[in-house]
Amino acid sequence: MEHAAPPLIQNRTFDEIQVGDFAQLVRTLRPEDIHLFAAMSGDVNPTHVDLEYARSGQFREVVGHSMWGSTLISTILGTEFPGPGTVYVSQGLHFWRPITIGDTLTITVTCREKFEHDHHIRFDCLALNQDGLKVIDGVAEVLAPTEKVSRPRVVLPEVTISDRELRYRHLLSISSGLTPIPIAVAHPCDRESLLGPVQAARAGLVEPILVGPEARIRGVAEEHGIDLAGLRIVDTEHSHASAEAAVALCRDGGAEALMKGSLHTDEMMSEVIRHLRTGRRISHVFLADVPSYPHPLMITDAAIIIEPTLMDKVDIIQNAIDLAHVLGLPDPKVAILSAVETVTPKIRSTIDAAALCKMADRGQIRGGLLDGPLAFDNAVSLVAAKTKGIRSAVAGQADILVVPDLESGNMVAKQLEYLANALMAGVVLGARVPIVLTSRADTAETRTASCAVVQLMAHRKREALKA
Repeated sequence: MEHAAPPLIQNRTFDEIQVGDFAQLVRTLRPEDIHLFAAMSGDVNPTHVDLEYARSGQFREVVGHSMWGSTLISTILGTEFPGPGTVYVSQGLHFWRPITIGDTLTITVTCREKFEHDHHIRFDCLALNQDGLKVIDGVAEVLAPTEKVSRPRVVLPEVTISDRELRYRHLLSISSGLTPIPIAVAHPCDRESLLGPVQAARAGLVEPILVGPEARIRGVAEEHGIDLAGLRIVDTEHSHASAEAAVALCRDGGAEALMKGSLHTDEMMSEVIRHLRTGRRISHVFLADVPSYPHPLMITDAAIIIEPTLMDKVDIIQNAIDLAHVLGLPDPKVAILSAVETVTPKIRSTIDAAALCKMADRGQIRGGLLDGPLAFDNAVSLVAAKTKGIRSAVAGQADILVVPDLESGNMVAKQLEYLANALMAGVVLGARVPIVLTSRADTAETRTASCAVVQLMAHRKREALKA
């Protein structure tokens, strides 16, 4: 198979350039250009990166870095006119007006003077916006190349801007405008498990009731500078007593949600199963905001049921669908995962997937659109699904991933978090109250985001009871 020759980057030597010759470059400022320039330079002036501040400033909107425009002049000089071999000597610039998102700059550099004795050239530099208004002008002096250079143009790597803080604030905004809910926090006796609910309280999501040995809780707060002012503490002797007391608060109406602290999952969940069970199987959902995926992705069950049966999976799917409805997704697309996309008797998950899809057809699972078995790539990539000839309303655009078992689900979720920079929130469903069930390695950010989900769930439950 023949491949096209790569494009070339060529210069114009000192002798080839005449006074009056010019070159141009056209470039439009995008939001990601601002973020990338700020990340590269460290210039996080709020005029450029803080929308709220920018709206109250001189220009009433976010503006680009002025030096971003000046780098376009350097681009022409270094890659085209004169091009490779050029050495900057000096650059003088005047900045006449701001560059706003969506502005298209036309950069023109024109040969003004040539100096034979040292091969220097001075260029007039001008940047006009799409309205023909002057944005930048100035004079550049360079040492021009004297030998011809022609090289294959280097293909730059693709750069992805992942604004984790923005995605985090967006996740918290799902419960915007709602009043805080009381949440019982079982044994918050390390930094992350204490800081999470405290941050969630400061964000207006929850009113934490800290259940655990008071002296230990206050010791952790003092060690890490965590302010507990105004927070209620229920003193207990040890972690098992903390689990009992926290679950009792939820059972008796003193709290509308439950949150795991630094105790073992089995300790807390055994109390949940004893006192907070409903007719539905309890399961867990990870809500993942993955930078490379166009919308939030739910993964279930990756934390509770080790080897779910077919009927367990019915409840796992229904719990996830119900959560999707709470999150404002009326008809979620549910991909039932396996290693392959065809029904194969030797792989039990493919048999379960086929049965679950038929159960949905018969109304045994309601409120979502199911398809399976689907391999992971076919569930999240339209290209992969199309390549394999899969025609499905779910394939390539799943909202919910139903994993075969806890091991595979946990691996999927942790790979997305640690390798794909996914922002995660986790919640246990099917109990009388929503439960934030976190790993001891989870950050306070993850715990706070999970609180936004349970806050929304608690308010929807209130509305349903009133109705």
